[in-house]
Amino acid sequence: MKNLLTHSPFLFFLSVFSVFAQTPTTVIPVQDSRVITTGVPFLLIAGDARAAGMGDMGVATSSDAYSQQWNPSKYAFNTAKSGIAVNYTPYLSKLVNDIFLGNVTYFNRLNERSAFAASFKYFSLGKIEIITEQQAAAGDFDNLLIESPNELAFDLSYSLRLADQFSMGVNLGYLRSDLKIQSVDTDATAASSFAVGVSGYYQSEENAYDSFNGRWRAGFALQNIGPKIKYDNSKNSENFLPSTLRLGGGFDFVFDSYNTLAITAEATKLLVPTPPVYANEYQYADTNGNGQYDMDVDNLIGYPGSPVNSGIILEGKDPNVGFVSGIFQSFGDAPGGFKEEMQEFTYALGAEYRYQDSFALRTGYFHESEEKGARQFFTFGAGFKYNVVDVDLSYLFSASKVQSPLESTLRFSLTFNFGRDSYSEY
Repeated sequence: MKNLLTHSPFLFFLSVFSVFAQTPTTVIPVQDSRVITTGVPFLLIAGDARAAGMGDMGVATSSDAYSQQWNPSKYAFNTAKSGIAVNYTPYLSKLVNDIFLGNVTYFNRLNERSAFAASFKYFSLGKIEIITEQQAAAGDFDNLLIESPNELAFDLSYSLRLADQFSMGVNLGYLRSDLKIQSVDTDATAASSFAVGVSGYYQSEENAYDSFNGRWRAGFALQNIGPKIKYDNSKNSENFLPSTLRLGGGFDFVFDSYNTLAITAEATKLLVPTPPVYANEYQYADTNGNGQYDMDVDNLIGYPGSPVNSGIILEGKDPNVGFVSGIFQSFGDAPGGFKEEMQEFTYALGAEYRYQDSFALRTGYFHESEEKGARQFFTFGAGFKYNVVDVDLSYLFSASKVQSPLESTLRFSLTFNFGRDSYSEY
């Protein structure tokens, strides 16, 4: 991504539309859209084509090399002894060609009951060309400074079978965000933090039904739990990590030794405080003079300024809390009450058909409330196995008015499994 920036202060102007009325004005303690934002959001991008092909899910799907991102405890159920996987995901490919997410994962099943894994994730924001005021005045565009902002994460995990059908895992990660422009920002040091997680996975034995056999699967994961990431010494630069709760379940229809169909559902919630309603978010004309906003009677008359500057909270709770308090607060701080809390869950439904465990077709649907980001899309994917190599592909189609950054993007994953079928789990 190539941009031209001048070495001078950036000025942003907020245009406010005002409607003048004879009636009194007061504040409205509601807002139509209240999107939760976090630091290092690249951690939420599906880093493998298999999960992406099923609607960005993986907490309760069967174990694979990319379980590190979704549910590390699944490694204790992997049928391969070890493996290494690489993934490349273009981002905003319709606009630029140098923003991407790369991922490398290694896992090793130590014995019948335990496994460990390590992964490295790198998010590049492309190249930015910097031009100073002096260069612009002189028309010198040949010796431009080039910056390459990026973010990365490295983590380790360990999983253990606590019972024949149940395992748990823990993981620890290091996060680094280097987004500042060295030649523009005098304090251009990278921000960093660490995060921990815990997960669990259940996979039943194969049971016989009337016309098919089947297996139940279930999983949970608490991810990216850690201190806020700080970009400088000011309090306003602190950002919550994308702490996440994932819950999922599924069922495998085993029709015969060749044909299997897996159906999986997953729900996800950010464990981050909801932005409250501040006193100067909106104004309205109190037509009937009753001192409160009546949706069918009173009219909005303006947006007086930035809601953060007022500091007066009308609805909701103060989001300036520690990350531990923020996790508990996130379950009951939405200004819209229980209805808005439920809107903060995203849902995904996916299906995977496998033939002879060598070929797979996948599809999925992902849904996010329109008030919380409006990500809604369908996905399709395929997978191929040859000897020790797995190749996975996926494609995404937006189903909402808000187009996904991964719209019409082909994602590609490559996995090398060593000692395939060293462990029998089915």
